[in-house]
Amino acid sequence: MTRTTVGPLGILSAIPEEFAHLDEAAGETQCIGALRFTHGVIASRPAVFVECGIGKVNAAIAATLLLTRFECRALLFCGVAGGLDPSYGVGDVVIATRNLQHDYGMLIAGTIHTSQPGVPVRPGLDRTPGYELPQHLAAALAAAVSDMRLPPLPAAVTGDIGRSPRVALGTILSGDTFLNCETTRVRLHTTFDAAAVEMEGGAVAQVCHRLGDVPFINVRCLSDLAGASSHLDFRTFLPVAAQLAAAVTRRAAAVV
Repeated sequence: MTRTTVGPLGILSAIPEEFAHLDEAAGETQCIGALRFTHGVIASRPAVFVECGIGKVNAAIAATLLLTRFECRALLFCGVAGGLDPSYGVGDVVIATRNLQHDYGMLIAGTIHTSQPGVPVRPGLDRTPGYELPQHLAAALAAAVSDMRLPPLPAAVTGDIGRSPRVALGTILSGDTFLNCETTRVRLHTTFDAAAVEMEGGAVAQVCHRLGDVPFINVRCLSDLAGASSHLDFRTFLPVAAQLAAAVTRRAAAVV
C-alpha cells in the first residue's frame, strides 16, 4: 500500500471521556460497523477521529480502518493510563517512546515471558518485545513539549495545592486487563522500566508497523497509579486527565 504524506491524521480514543476534548471542527461522519469516523481538524491539520472502544482488538480494528479506508499518514492515540513509575503522579502526561504488549508471550511456571506479538517461537528469531518511536520523531516531540506548561491540578481532585503536571517521554505498556494490583504494578515497572500501562496502544503500534511503519504517537495522562485503589482513582481523575491528554495530543499533532 502506497501512503502519501498529505493524508489526514488518524486520532483514536477508547472511551467518550477521552474523545470529548479533541475535535476542533467536526464535519462529516462515516459509520463502518459500530465505529463512527468523523472528519475534522486538530492542530490546523485535517484528521479523522474515532472512538474505538476499550482493549487491543477494538483499537487494532479502528487503526486498520484508519490506515486502509481513510489513508491516514500517521496515527495518534489520546487517552488515560495507570502510572507504573512511582516518580510520576496523577495528571502527569507520558508520550510513548516504546509501546509494548506486556501480556503477549509464553506462560511458564506461572510467569509470563513477554515476546513480540506474531514472532514465531523458533531458535534464532528476535522476540524482543516493543515498538520503538523513531529517534527523529522522539526528538521532535521532546522539543515540542519542552516549553509546555499544563494548568495546575485542582486541589479538590488530587489533594495537592497547585501541583502542575509534567510531560515526559517513556515506555508505555498495553494489556487486556485493567490493572488494579500493587504487586503487578511493581513487577511491570521493574521488568520493563515502564512509565504507564493501558489497554490499546501496543496493538495500534503493531498495526502501524505491519502496514508500512506508519508513524504512531501514543499520548497518555495518568488517571490513576495502577495499584490497589486504581478502580477508585480512575473515575475520580478521568475528566481532568482526559483534558490534559488532549492538550498534549494537539501539541504532538503539530509535529507529525
